[in-house]
Amino acid sequence: MVTRTYVCIDLKSFYASAECVARGLDPFTTNLVVADPERSEKTICLAVSPALKRLGVPGRCRLFEIPKNIEFIIATPRMQKYIDISAQIYGIYLNYISKDDIHVYSIDEVFMDVTDYLDLYKCSAKELGLRMTADVYRETGIRATCGVGTNLYLAKIALDILAKHSPDFVGILDEKSYREKLWNHRPITDFWRIGPGIAKRLAKSGMETMYDVAHADRELLYHLFGIDAELIIDHANGIETATIKDIKAYKPSSNSLSNGQILPRDYTFEEALTIVKEMTDALCLDMVAKSRITDLISLYIGYSGSLHAESESGSVRLANATNSAQIMVAAVSKLFLRIADPSLTVRRINVTFCNIVEDEYRQIDLFTDIDMLRKEERMQKAVLSIKDKFGKNAVLRGMNLGEESTMIERNNQIGGHKK
Repeated sequence: MVTRTYVCIDLKSFYASAECVARGLDPFTTNLVVADPERSEKTICLAVSPALKRLGVPGRCRLFEIPKNIEFIIATPRMQKYIDISAQIYGIYLNYISKDDIHVYSIDEVFMDVTDYLDLYKCSAKELGLRMTADVYRETGIRATCGVGTNLYLAKIALDILAKHSPDFVGILDEKSYREKLWNHRPITDFWRIGPGIAKRLAKSGMETMYDVAHADRELLYHLFGIDAELIIDHANGIETATIKDIKAYKPSSNSLSNGQILPRDYTFEEALTIVKEMTDALCLDMVAKSRITDLISLYIGYSGSLHAESESGSVRLANATNSAQIMVAAVSKLFLRIADPSLTVRRINVTFCNIVEDEYRQIDLFTDIDMLRKEERMQKAVLSIKDKFGKNAVLRGMNLGEESTMIERNNQIGGHKK
């Protein structure tokens, strides 16, 4: 059986580096944060430059948490610019590796199966990784780190833990070196997929390193984590069976579509209802554009610093799967009125359409107004056509013009941040 070789490349402090490069500055000597100061000092920084990280400033801090004695530049997020740079860098990778052997993990991180390319380029995986990162730096000014491993997990761990401390920003691992170098590494939260919650549960049972997990009683781990214990055990031993080919072939058993936001201030019960309607209406248009329908909607409401319940959630099942805004906005509004507490203010809202299927599976009963549905669908498609041509704010509903509405502003954003 062929031992495969994977490379994982991460762009260092991507958003912050992009902003530094745009200003002709070196991210390793410039104190810069990417954040929207208009959202108050409590806003979370999207990224901080490597220079700030060396001063002990965490990557996802809030503006007010940065020590007052540190001078720094605040760069307002420009999401479209970052997407364009990421696409440019992906094009650089394609000069070396087929898209079939690349898995885009995030806007600034990719996995590559380089097994079949090493003979072609007459080099090692490390050398190939350095060639690609050198091209990225030469063409964009952004530095990258690289992890090399005999499976996807080891490549990721080599990147996350070893590469940042390596002079050439490359880390290399196989199962043997993983156990030798990292079995006793702390904190355990440095390992991929081991978050604070999992680490806390492991620590309660006396497991504080991956060595502890690898040698723990398996029945205990399955008791603590259920089926997820299988992955934790494999990773503790440096094992990962999934390949990029598996990832490309994977098809989820169910699909969902979600729209969530953190509101700019505390919203009253009535104001929050407007936002719920806006978000549901936007999701319905998205469903029409994708020719999808659903019969199950869930709603999450997060309150603002309440001494009572921190959040509420609920779901509603429709009589028939649909993408009709008229039907779905009414259903979600009724759900909001049922689960939300009128005495509390709201700060977080998430609407999710679950069990999404293709429109061809639509079923209609004797009580369905077919003419109404067809008329609305024609209108929704017309609205989509206008928005595609003239911008998302070309067509708005009356509720989008209210003072509490966030739709116009969000239509000018990407991922909740300024374009």
